[in-house]
Amino acid sequence: MATELWSIGLVIVAVLLGAAGPILIKKGAHDFSFNPRKLLKNKNLILGILIYVISSFVYIAALRGGELSVLAPIISLSYVVVSILSIRLLNERMGLLKWSGIVFIIIGVSLIGLFQ
Repeated sequence: MATELWSIGLVIVAVLLGAAGPILIKKGAHDFSFNPRKLLKNKNLILGILIYVISSFVYIAALRGGELSVLAPIISLSYVVVSILSIRLLNERMGLLKWSGIVFIIIGVSLIGLFQ
């Protein structure tokens, strides 16, 4: 089965949604509480979890049109997006080792794309 272009597009959408989820969850973690009333008022946490779930369903739909060996590595790009969003939105810092990891992820996904 050849991987269809639309399934790659859906995986990219899943990557973007899947990267937004942890950012919102991290923001919601600041106000996290086991108190059910406070938990239900934690909009960032609830929205982050919801976006994560939606991302999973988009990924499942994408799997119908492609090979897992091609689509699964693309999901690793979410680490790249999360890192960039963490710098921009959470003021986190990235050292040389983390940037090296990001470069290796991009190279790996590119190689899989070239040789599919």
